[in-house]
Amino acid sequence: MDVLRNTPAGSSAVAEFLNAVPHGPAGLLVEGEAGIGKTRLWLSGVEEAHRRGYRVLSARAGQAETSLAYAAVADLLEDVDPEITAHLPVVQRLALDRLLLRGDADGPETDHRVAAAAVLSTVETLCQAAPLIVAVDDVQWLDVCSRDVLGFVARRLSCPVGLLLTERTEESLNHTEWLQLAQPDRLRRHRVAPLSLGGLHAMLSERLGRSYPRPTLIRIAETSGGNPLYALELARAMAEQTAAGEPTLPASLTDVVRRRIQGIDEVVRDVLLAAACVAAPTVDLVASATEKTPEEVLELLEAAEAQGLVEIDGLTVRFAHPLLARGVYSEAGPARRRHMHRRLAGVISQPEQKARHLALAATSQDDDTLAALDAAANAARARGAPAAAAELLEFAMRLGGDTDLRRLQAAAHYFTAGDSGRAEELLESTLPRMPHGPLRAIASMQLAGIVIDHNDFHRGLGLLDEALADCESDQTLEVHCLLSLSMAQTNAGDHEPALRNADRAVAIAEQTGQLQLIGQALTVRLFVRFIFGFGVDQQELQRALDAEDPNDEVPLPFRATVVAGLLNSWTGRLDEAYATLQDLRRRSLDRGADRDLLAISVSGTLLELWRGRLDEAATYADDAVERAEQVGGENSRLVALGVRAIVSAFAGRVRAARADAEAALDMARRSEVMRMTWWPLGVLIFLEVSLGNYPQALVTLEPLMDDFLRTPGNEIFGSFFVPDAVEALVAVGRSAEAQPLIERFENDGRRLDRPWLSAVAGRCRGMDLAARGDVDGAVAAVTEAMTHHDRLPMPFERARTALLLGQLQRRQRRKEAAAATLGESLATFESIGAALWAQRAREELARVNVRPTRDQGLTPSERRVAELAASGMSNRDIAAALFISVKTVEANLGRVYRKLGVRGRVALARRLEE
Repeated sequence: MDVLRNTPAGSSAVAEFLNAVPHGPAGLLVEGEAGIGKTRLWLSGVEEAHRRGYRVLSARAGQAETSLAYAAVADLLEDVDPEITAHLPVVQRLALDRLLLRGDADGPETDHRVAAAAVLSTVETLCQAAPLIVAVDDVQWLDVCSRDVLGFVARRLSCPVGLLLTERTEESLNHTEWLQLAQPDRLRRHRVAPLSLGGLHAMLSERLGRSYPRPTLIRIAETSGGNPLYALELARAMAEQTAAGEPTLPASLTDVVRRRIQGIDEVVRDVLLAAACVAAPTVDLVASATEKTPEEVLELLEAAEAQGLVEIDGLTVRFAHPLLARGVYSEAGPARRRHMHRRLAGVISQPEQKARHLALAATSQDDDTLAALDAAANAARARGAPAAAAELLEFAMRLGGDTDLRRLQAAAHYFTAGDSGRAEELLESTLPRMPHGPLRAIASMQLAGIVIDHNDFHRGLGLLDEALADCESDQTLEVHCLLSLSMAQTNAGDHEPALRNADRAVAIAEQTGQLQLIGQALTVRLFVRFIFGFGVDQQELQRALDAEDPNDEVPLPFRATVVAGLLNSWTGRLDEAYATLQDLRRRSLDRGADRDLLAISVSGTLLELWRGRLDEAATYADDAVERAEQVGGENSRLVALGVRAIVSAFAGRVRAARADAEAALDMARRSEVMRMTWWPLGVLIFLEVSLGNYPQALVTLEPLMDDFLRTPGNEIFGSFFVPDAVEALVAVGRSAEAQPLIERFENDGRRLDRPWLSAVAGRCRGMDLAARGDVDGAVAAVTEAMTHHDRLPMPFERARTALLLGQLQRRQRRKEAAAATLGESLATFESIGAALWAQRAREELARVNVRPTRDQGLTPSERRVAELAASGMSNRDIAAALFISVKTVEANLGRVYRKLGVRGRVALARRLEE
């Protein structure tokens, strides 16, 4: 029915799109009003893709599919050989089986994110052999689950895949904000223009076999607006003369559809109505619904096909244009529609479809229908369709089953599906009417999670307090509530209630005897105690790890493996932390868990930053920001922008760092929780110190200093800015104010055996002593700090301490030692990419002014290493003598050997003598 010939502009857009696909992900969205010719252009693109040897997955969405979970995605994957997906992780293969309604698919419930990850993995597998086109017609009718999957896949594509989509663009319909590629400029939009007068003439001549005078053509063009479907019907109407000799012209496209349907025989119309009520009509299904034989139905449909209303492909029935299906359904009237849905409910066995037809057939509360909708919602949830499950429950509520339990279940499904707005609406309207008790506690906890995600900590804490009062005798629920409350209080900096509630949760969990619940309670208590400076109880950590079920879907802070990885990261065991992070990331990618991946990217940013891998840290940070935008919630964006800011600050990208940090600070201030401002303020302090702007650093420091001193705990995650604060205070002559900060770090470094705390405490003490004129004492303190750095694989921190040591050695007039130390510092800063600090090291090195030597181009540090090596000292002894690492000694010797053209120490000694 879509009669548009391919216009030059449309053909060019399709050709450009297909040419782009082999070079990476690309998209073409064909837009236009109904009947304008989008599908014809889409079909030509599909045909051309086949001609070029591309693999094509295609689906044509319909209005009847908008509430059927994964309908379009199932169509896309229908012909994919199961052997192609045999290599996927088991959890993804199970998700595909459920998505395609294939087999019994026994096993644990499927998360909708796993289903999306499974489709992405399938697409990536298919495009390895040849470029792949994913073609979907009429995306405005996509069901929510299919839309979310396609959006998920589009954002993550990295192989030669093209998305060829069409969309009706009437203002009353949604637009495709959900459709984004990693590179936005690779997605093009093409609006199908109305036919020109010449185009109308050619189209009408081809379809109707006759020509029209120019005045008539102009009248058709003006009335139809160049819409080919409308124009064709206008031209047909010209042949129908009224008694007065004037043609009866349809006033709108709706009238065009109505005219086509009005002349249909009632029996045929009944068959067409059955087809219009389902997403994928077949001859057999229509026959069962209309109580006819397949042969009778086929005969009736062939009559409709002859009139251009439907197309029959084997036993599959499709309307020639979506408007015709919509028109058949609308013109049938409410009573006939309900009757047909009732018939369909009697012949369809799939729970979700059956329940929808029962709901559409109902006019009042019916217990059987409500039970069917509940069962269908459970089935939809189990196969990873939370949005569909929520819609089914809303059906039940509209039919008289508006219970608190259904509202809570629907809210939970909406939140899981990413629609936190609708979840919040349901909870806000439900909570006031609920009686006190466990069910109300669950509602309060759900709402608290949403509002905290929106950065409203005070309200979230209040809701959790209310939930705790409603838990009554349900100990399991009470433990979960206490754990959520303790974590929220930790983020807000309320250390005493956070610790108290974590202890209480463990005590109650122990009473239940539930191993996994005990493990989760221990995990949260470990985390909270660590944050507030109480170290790590290794026996308790092992208990939590032993109790963990790796397949249990619980929030990351409740998972012992995750917390163990974080503790390794924050205590300097970076290699162990990295291994844990990679395992978590792989598992989360398999499951498409965006919220988990966001948290992992935040942790990965800091881990790689501390390891001195700035490029990798930047990749993680960009991923964190992107996922925060996708997940939504101001709190997520705040954290992601904060970690990206610190990476930019390390790299010396001052404007980018300041912009991200200030944006995060604005969000943190809106939360009205002082501790939320620590990170962005800390980044700004570090940036000012890196630039040497010490007075401005102290202005930035002032708002958080009192809050920091009131809070126990000095672990790196919450006090990374303290060494910068000390440097700024000492630099402006306020050493006395730095003393309590230095002492806290020294004491906790010894008490907790934290190499980072002890190393930076030594550096800070050295600054303080040097400012007081005790240079020898300062050198001793900083030299001891370097020994702590030997236990800490954090090259930036070591280089920063080496920079101070070199400055102090210069003040002692030990020029060669100073040059060697400063050279090591500069080399590390340069290798990391810490531009601002590398410049500071260069400036200090220039002040040393070591005399040139006859060294064949050796630097002062290389010359000193070479002399000590030639004297017979081991690499370890050289490292100790020069306050550098063994690896730095090895690197220097390697360069010396190359420059002097020697091998081994004997030859080196001979060459130096010469």
